[in-house]
Amino acid sequence: MWRRPAPPPGRERGTLPHQPARTPALRYTPRVIDDYLARIAYAGPREPTRDVLRALHEHHMLAVPFENLDIHWKRPIVVDVDRFLDKILHQRRGGFCYELNGAFAALLRALGFDVTMLSGRVISADGTFGPPFDHMALLARLEDGSRWLADVGFGDSFLAPLNLDDRGEQHDRAGIFRIAEGDEWSMQVRRDDAWSTEYLFTLDPHELPEYTPMCDFQQFSPQSAFTKKKVCSLATRDGRITLSSDKLVITRNGVREERSVEAGEWEAVLKDTFGIVQST
Repeated sequence: MWRRPAPPPGRERGTLPHQPARTPALRYTPRVIDDYLARIAYAGPREPTRDVLRALHEHHMLAVPFENLDIHWKRPIVVDVDRFLDKILHQRRGGFCYELNGAFAALLRALGFDVTMLSGRVISADGTFGPPFDHMALLARLEDGSRWLADVGFGDSFLAPLNLDDRGEQHDRAGIFRIAEGDEWSMQVRRDDAWSTEYLFTLDPHELPEYTPMCDFQQFSPQSAFTKKKVCSLATRDGRITLSSDKLVITRNGVREERSVEAGEWEAVLKDTFGIVQST
């Protein structure tokens, strides 16, 4: 049975360094916002509108990879927005859902968006769903009353936010998606491959520290999918590129190319493809 590891020296279990009770907007000068927007190659308007939300989301998906490398490099992931931002902005890295959506939520709030963190449950290979806080997604409310599901931390998923109040087909460059009503969990994200459910979620609001136990499980438990293999994946204008423990998959305009990656060349492929180097 998995047991939550002891906290690092100097930190009691359940506490976070420099983490306030509520996840803030960016607590920095406008320079930090400028750095974030430069990181995702966005130079457009900054008003909290639908078009800006869509553009920021797409730029984020195309610039910041979904990756779990720190787990395999034995670097603890602490649920702290400062650490997320340092990793994404200064180390030029990516992360998984808590990191990517945690940082994106801070950016959106700094720009004036009304953002809520949501708890999700991701479907497993056996068709069962994970526990609450298995995934983090975001709800963005705009001044026109519309509500949007934003998620830059799921990997191969929608590039633009989904309209939470639209139950029809929502066409995206990554596929066709639907928001469906659930039972125990009120909402579902479904994809066009036989309308399979990608994850369940509720609209109950949550704060960043609430994700700590599941973040620990994801990075330390042998039962976690993230501890079983390395992955680094990034959306492209015409598809996606993914490096896993043993293969490189490139999809362009629906055409998939795959090749094996030997252990001795893995770091070189990671650097050449994503610009990521394992530092000491």
